[in-house]
Amino acid sequence: MKRRNDLPKIGRYVSETGKADFEAAYWEAMKLLPKPQETMDIETSFGSVRSYLFTKPENQGKEPLLLLPGRSSSTPMWAPNLHGLMKERPVYTLDLLGEPGMSRQSKPIRSSEDQASWLSDALSSLRVRAVHLVGVSIGGWTAANLARHAPSHLASISLLDPVFVFAPLSLKMIAASIPAAVPIVPSFIRWKMLSCISGGAKADEREPIARLIELGMRNFKLSLPAPVLISKEQIRTIDMPILALMAKNSAMHDSEKAVRETSFYAPHIQIECWPNASHAINGEFPDEVNDRILAFINQL
Repeated sequence: MKRRNDLPKIGRYVSETGKADFEAAYWEAMKLLPKPQETMDIETSFGSVRSYLFTKPENQGKEPLLLLPGRSSSTPMWAPNLHGLMKERPVYTLDLLGEPGMSRQSKPIRSSEDQASWLSDALSSLRVRAVHLVGVSIGGWTAANLARHAPSHLASISLLDPVFVFAPLSLKMIAASIPAAVPIVPSFIRWKMLSCISGGAKADEREPIARLIELGMRNFKLSLPAPVLISKEQIRTIDMPILALMAKNSAMHDSEKAVRETSFYAPHIQIECWPNASHAINGEFPDEVNDRILAFINQL
């Protein structure tokens, strides 16, 4: 019998109790979303990926959106945006592989190429010609990484305050994220980090999505390679429409500097700095974010 230290390095819950607590919070948070028309578990080369389809009959035949969540948050984090987006387009969501959620990793993910591979596998199984990929935070990096390595299923990408794409992570956030990612660290440390991410607003422990994220951080041990900052040259070579909404008050990076520099070296990218937004931009300004994304993809 293999000892735990001999097992493949994949993401896992630290205990069965922790898994049960997270999954109970997941299904409670899913009640905030419209009812999905379809639920799929897609087999990829690195594990099973949970996907949901939210749509209306009048959107049949339109190119869909596909939403990628931030770290430890999964599909329910899109509750503020789904109703508005699905008025105009079919919307798919995915739980990121190797993160807390309903996806199940079965093989170690060791590189950015591996990250692109499982996502490309998942898109191939959706039976759509192309999607408009939308990612927030680490989901934004995941979207840009796919656009670099395997863009064949992409019509466009929209990035909401993405990390490791246009700017490096701030030293403040690096220092805050290390203890917050350790399951045995007291919960108040993680709540303090969530407050920092939300621009200093006190994180509400009763709010289902905030509770879900905290439980994911507490109960799930990640085993993923650290994201590598996408270089300016690599950004320039991504040959597709790109929208980037950067949050001026983001604790993750210097958004204003990122917008100035990107506008200079990659003028084809529609990149904006939203003056009153924090890293939680999609939840703070759901209607405005929805409208901007839809205006962007509708003009393509």
